[in-house]
Amino acid sequence: MSETQAVNGSLESITSVDDGSEQYLTFILGEEEYGVEILRVQEIKGWDQVTHIPNSPHYLCGVLNLRGTIVPIVDLRLRFDMPPKEYTPTTVVVVLKVEGVTQRTVGIVVDGVSDAHNVVPEEIKPAPNFGSNVSTQFITGLVTLEDSTMVMLLNIDRLLSVEALG
Repeated sequence: MSETQAVNGSLESITSVDDGSEQYLTFILGEEEYGVEILRVQEIKGWDQVTHIPNSPHYLCGVLNLRGTIVPIVDLRLRFDMPPKEYTPTTVVVVLKVEGVTQRTVGIVVDGVSDAHNVVPEEIKPAPNFGSNVSTQFITGLVTLEDSTMVMLLNIDRLLSVEALG
């Protein structure tokens, strides 16, 4: 069984929740923890070299050939205007299914994957309004986990839309 199959198999086995909660895959970016709907995660793979695309936004690392599909890879640190960080053995690419006019596959580079969590929708708090100076359009909401860790849940359809990626 390959690493990808093992990861995908483990994701598929934990998505059956019958208490009304939704599952989110959480990952680390700097000092913060973020989450995406686990059903959107196609696979998790280690960092690999990409083919750079000229005249692309600074946060678009390039593209990767993933079993015949060309997948754009976005460095989420740069997308969020965080300082760049050298990729380490814990750096991973989370490959996501993004909905829009058509369904696309996009990879995001994150510092490391944390865990999968069940979240009851009623526990999700709306993103705070900071006025027009700070955009929270990519944040679905915030949730506090059992260990008091606050996780920002991302709206990947807005974050990784064709328009947002330029």
